[in-house]
Amino acid sequence: MSRRVLQNPLATIGQLTSSPSHLDGIPSTLERDLRNLGAELIQTAGILLKQPQVVMATAQVLFQRFYFMASLKDFDIVEIGLGAIFLAAKLEERSLRMTHLVTVYDHVLRLVRHQSTLPPLDPFSRRTYDLRSMTIDAEMHILKQLGFNVQVQLPYSLMINYLRILDLEEDEKIPTVAWNYLNDSLRTVAHVAYAPEVIAVAAIWLACRQQGIKLPTDAGNEWWLLFDVSELDFKTVGTMIMVLYQQPIDRLALPLTTIDLKELVWPTED
Repeated sequence: MSRRVLQNPLATIGQLTSSPSHLDGIPSTLERDLRNLGAELIQTAGILLKQPQVVMATAQVLFQRFYFMASLKDFDIVEIGLGAIFLAAKLEERSLRMTHLVTVYDHVLRLVRHQSTLPPLDPFSRRTYDLRSMTIDAEMHILKQLGFNVQVQLPYSLMINYLRILDLEEDEKIPTVAWNYLNDSLRTVAHVAYAPEVIAVAAIWLACRQQGIKLPTDAGNEWWLLFDVSELDFKTVGTMIMVLYQQPIDRLALPLTTIDLKELVWPTED
């Protein structure tokens, strides 16, 4: 019997060009920046919670998928970020206490808003209760909107295997640089638009370009053909990643709640 391999569900062209947020009138640049910031919040909180990278990465992929099924007008990046990391910890069978999660998330949100982090969140406060309820509701919204299809295949192990094939696994800098590019790719829609193989190749391409390492590009013997990836696809993903550095986000100006978003995008609506 042949072995079945689970694949990441990818967005259609129609979904990529007309997301629910886009259809609601949210500018594409604002949607891109909110996706970026939401993923950044997940990554920062996960590090402070001492979660492994697989949990943060899975959470960010679920977060990005969610907004191809629902609009930022209805669900803000804080609630979906909380729900995504709580769900991802369960999927990866990692211990994560709700109280720790909401306390750390509140801390991270204060840092983003340049607010004092003292005193820390009171575990018996109304704010804690609201964040806990928000997390539980958001987890269910994610499961519902994704049809309980929360399978996530990440490109990290693929990238390591590809580096081994290219005889770059023992290089002093390439593995680390490529790994960092993979981490940053989670702040884009790359993992919803392209297969993990493409993203792994894109990270290697960017790392080699940064370090000045040349790989075979002779016609018919291009290095990326070893991994059954098209040049257009991996360079498109590479461009997505580079845009993060070329167009940094204004964290203070971005709306963290649906109320703030509506005031920014639809100021005359009741």
